[in-house]
Amino acid sequence: MPELTVRNLRKQFGDNTVLHDNSFTIKDGEFFTLLGPSGCGKSTTLNCIAGLEQPTGGSITVGGTTFVDTERKIFLQPEERNLGMVFQSYALWPHMTIEKNLAMPLKIRKIPRDKQRTLIHEALEKVGLADLSGRYPHQLSGGQQQRVALARALVYSPTVLLLDEPLSNLDAKLREQARAWLKRLQEDLGITTIYVTHDQDEALALSDRIAVMAGGHMLQVDDPHSIYERPAAPEVAAFVGRCNFFEGAVLETVDERHTIRLGCNDGVVEVHSSTQVAVGDTVTVALRPERLEVVPAGEEVAGMNRLDTEVLTSSYVGSHYDYDVRLGSQVVQVESSTPGLTGQVQVVFKPANALLYAQTVELSEDERELITVDS
Repeated sequence: MPELTVRNLRKQFGDNTVLHDNSFTIKDGEFFTLLGPSGCGKSTTLNCIAGLEQPTGGSITVGGTTFVDTERKIFLQPEERNLGMVFQSYALWPHMTIEKNLAMPLKIRKIPRDKQRTLIHEALEKVGLADLSGRYPHQLSGGQQQRVALARALVYSPTVLLLDEPLSNLDAKLREQARAWLKRLQEDLGITTIYVTHDQDEALALSDRIAVMAGGHMLQVDDPHSIYERPAAPEVAAFVGRCNFFEGAVLETVDERHTIRLGCNDGVVEVHSSTQVAVGDTVTVALRPERLEVVPAGEEVAGMNRLDTEVLTSSYVGSHYDYDVRLGSQVVQVESSTPGLTGQVQVVFKPANALLYAQTVELSEDERELITVDS
């Protein structure tokens, strides 16, 4: 399978720019995910690759074939690109059997009828539905319909597979099962795959690499571990996983050890980070809930930052307890193994477990309501 390269991809709808000169390369056989909230540009990017949208600027190539080059005025139609695409709605023809649904793209490509039967059987075998070829879509479960849509995208051996939130219509348990099955199938086939989702768990579980998008920009392109553990920007940390954010001021910095006064409660903490900051800078300290721990008030914990807090709520969720604690003017989320704490407690964390950003986070009104406590 060929490598896919996108350079300076830009898309405008009138005066509204929805993609801002994004560039990335997807390796041969890679599972590459476009992740972000609604309106971030991920589906528009996929549609530009598929040929369903014409970019305002930039180029897209697969192997030695140029799909789009706005400077050279090259634009291949969707049917000329040999890409397989699965839509969120599956887009199956309800009046056709499963076999006839798969036959349609082969007929368009003028594949001989005897060859069609072979290709259809092979595609349905790949997705485990070879014995259901005579059924109609309404006779299948949601998970089976999703597999049929995938088989139809694979039946003509596309060079790249495009998946636009294909699991979003499934219930939670079936979605987990379909996720594992899809990953195994993609690895078995070795097909280059571009996946669009707003589901961070889905992206982390499936992907070789993830591009986190916001406002038409690619904020970070990296492997799942790096995206979660070393988010390049506060916006990435906020979208991928849960995260607490604290505005602070740098009091002292020695090598990669920074002393910071938090704005929410005037507490002083130490953060170990390679982020370049200077005394007096306003910064953002970010902490994942699972990197925090709640301990009884006054308990000594060596090598940890300690902040006096008050428990607001405690919930048992199976593998741990979720605490909401008051830290000055903010509510902080903590995942803890310690049960039953109430009243005055301490939140503790290691200096190396905090993320540090030399910028402040611009929060929406909804986000501010979630973290602000009336004093």
